[in-house]
Amino acid sequence: MRKPRLLVTAALLLIAGLWAMKVVQQPPRPQFAPAISDISSPPPARPDTRDPLPSFLPAQARAMIPVIQRGGPFAHRQDGSVFGNREHRLPQRPRGYYREYTVDTPGLGHRGARRIITGGEPPDVWFYSDDHYESFRSFDVPADGSRP
Repeated sequence: MRKPRLLVTAALLLIAGLWAMKVVQQPPRPQFAPAISDISSPPPARPDTRDPLPSFLPAQARAMIPVIQRGGPFAHRQDGSVFGNREHRLPQRPRGYYREYTVDTPGLGHRGARRIITGGEPPDVWFYSDDHYESFRSFDVPADGSRP
């Protein structure tokens, strides 16, 4: 009877220790909200392509843009919901101006951290966050949704 308890206790201690090591190794998260001027502009378009979208957008974000433009259907029930901008990292607008959309991350079984935030109806401003709203990068999307 003592051996199974001892074994379970040892296994739990090992798991807790490994988890603590992982937490300690993660870099600290910034404790401030960047100023609106910190929202980075997209890099210049690469001269060797005709793609109007910036290179920092992953393929999953590029695939989500036409879905957003046509109003769905969306894979996640939260997609299209109001983004509250509670951290004030985007320019201040009336509630309901910003909407959020999930950008899938391959290999994850949950929504992950990547999002597209749009402003206006139809969207006239676009932002991408790959760190769950810690930072945003603005980008432009052709109004007609055309892609090469």
